[in-house]
Amino acid sequence: MLRAGTSNSSREIYPTKGTRDGTRSLARTFLIACHFPWRFAATIIFTICAGAMQLTVPPLLGRSIDVIQKISRGVLAANQGQEELAMLALLILAASCIRAFFSTLQSYYSEAVGHLVGYELRTRYYEKILTLSFSFHDRVHSGDLIASGILDIEGVRMFFGTVLVRFMTLLMLVGGGALLMLKSDFTLSVMALSFVPIVGWRTSIARLRLRTAWIELQRKLDRLSRTMEENLVGVRVVRAFRSHGLEIAKFNAMAKEAHKVALQRLKLRVGNAAGMTLCYYLAMGLVIYIGGAKVISGNITIGTLTSFLTYMTILQMPVRQIGLIANGVARASTCGSRLFALLDLDVAIKDAPDAKELNLTDGVLRFENVSFAYPGSEKRTVLNDVSFEARRGQTIGIVGPPGSGKSTIAHLIPRFYDVSGGRITIDGQDIRKATLQSLRRAVAVVQQDSFLFTTTIENNIAYGDPWAKESRIERASESAQLHNYVLGLPTGYDTVVGERGVSLSGGQRQRLSIARALMLKPAVMVFDDSTAAIDAATEQRIRGAMRRYATDRVTIIVAHRLSSLMHADQILFVEDGQIVERGTHEALLSLGGRYKALYDLQVRPGDEVLSA
Repeated sequence: MLRAGTSNSSREIYPTKGTRDGTRSLARTFLIACHFPWRFAATIIFTICAGAMQLTVPPLLGRSIDVIQKISRGVLAANQGQEELAMLALLILAASCIRAFFSTLQSYYSEAVGHLVGYELRTRYYEKILTLSFSFHDRVHSGDLIASGILDIEGVRMFFGTVLVRFMTLLMLVGGGALLMLKSDFTLSVMALSFVPIVGWRTSIARLRLRTAWIELQRKLDRLSRTMEENLVGVRVVRAFRSHGLEIAKFNAMAKEAHKVALQRLKLRVGNAAGMTLCYYLAMGLVIYIGGAKVISGNITIGTLTSFLTYMTILQMPVRQIGLIANGVARASTCGSRLFALLDLDVAIKDAPDAKELNLTDGVLRFENVSFAYPGSEKRTVLNDVSFEARRGQTIGIVGPPGSGKSTIAHLIPRFYDVSGGRITIDGQDIRKATLQSLRRAVAVVQQDSFLFTTTIENNIAYGDPWAKESRIERASESAQLHNYVLGLPTGYDTVVGERGVSLSGGQRQRLSIARALMLKPAVMVFDDSTAAIDAATEQRIRGAMRRYATDRVTIIVAHRLSSLMHADQILFVEDGQIVERGTHEALLSLGGRYKALYDLQVRPGDEVLSA
């Protein structure tokens, strides 16, 4: 069994519904294409013009054959016949050139509309995943989102060019050809078009089968993308544990599964195309047989039969493309169902209809009987009846065992999640009734997992305020005890950090994150175990430098290391989602409870060993 890395079980990003939902997604794709009306109209017009020019060729060719027959029988003078043939040849050439011109314009504008649809969907998709709440990203793998953002959008984007335009061409040729043929001979027209209903029936069945195959293939490709993304991010872990062989074997096994499904889908498409082509040639055989009998009996001319056969030859390519159309419909409906399901997701954390800008006055943060359970696990309460108050200039320390709810408190303040009960206020204003932009401008969170962008140190620090002056960036860096290190780099603040900041140490990344938060000058500063990778001496210097920042704002420090919060005005000891002890460092030590036990364990571990 392959155990490392991504699980073999595949989770859906979002529900994929049935055929009706797929039909709705095709209709929505069509409506998006209508957002570009003049290009859309140009595609329709050029498709009609190209089809009309193509339909002029069969009668001209049939007439040419009749002229040649008249010349050979002496019914028409050679000179007169040659002039007429020359004129017909020029007309055929002109019709072919004009058709080629319109076909080129049709291809260009259909591709343009397809790419514009893709552009709009990519923009909407990216905006959506950036606005979806933390609870969504907690349960969805980023590899699945990347795969959907590439494969699903591409499948929907190609719908206009590979399905709609081809279908319109087929409809134009079949409809126009049918009208022209019916004027000449009803029986031959029925024979020539007899394959159309059979092809339509086969296409409907193929579409349902191909849709099922596409859904399964999409699941397999999601797993591949998820595995690749995890191994690229965790390549150092893979190398450190010499697990590249295992990961390659696992990826190869999943790639074989995807390849197997892809082959099944290919067999369905090719088999369907072969069946439709057989029907087409059977219809052509009937036209030749019955039409030949009519020519022999004198009911029609050879030129008329030639016109019918030319019509069918023109239909050959569109008919063969019916398989591609069915495949395109199946792919677009499947990809569209997934894509639009995500675009239609409700954003859990958003501005209330009556949301107002947060009005900061005294800078008082208050938790009032706050309870919380993560979405999807409402039966397991993470916080229960938590209440405390922090005023401007005060520092609140939060400590407790792992899983006690410390980080949850930090995440509730900027509304990464909404409380399940009670409320959180800043200056008496419920943060759920404030705009997210004003709230997150007032609350800055420095997390333990310090994510950095692949850009310069200066750009990473100034991420929250890209137009900040260099002096301000340097002051924030000095307060985070990072300035001297940056000055020692060959290119200083213009140094580009690697992907996710891998060129920096853990402590340097955390100091840069602290500097980035200080740039915002927030009313509430939250440190979620953000100094865990920083040595004690550097942490002491950071704390000393930040005292001037703490005088006019609330500071919340979540930490496992007690030395990080001994100086706090009030320390909250959280256990099982409740505040079980609170007070200053000295008061909690004198209480002799859980905080005292943790202090003895961290500060005087030798005593415990000796007493044991």
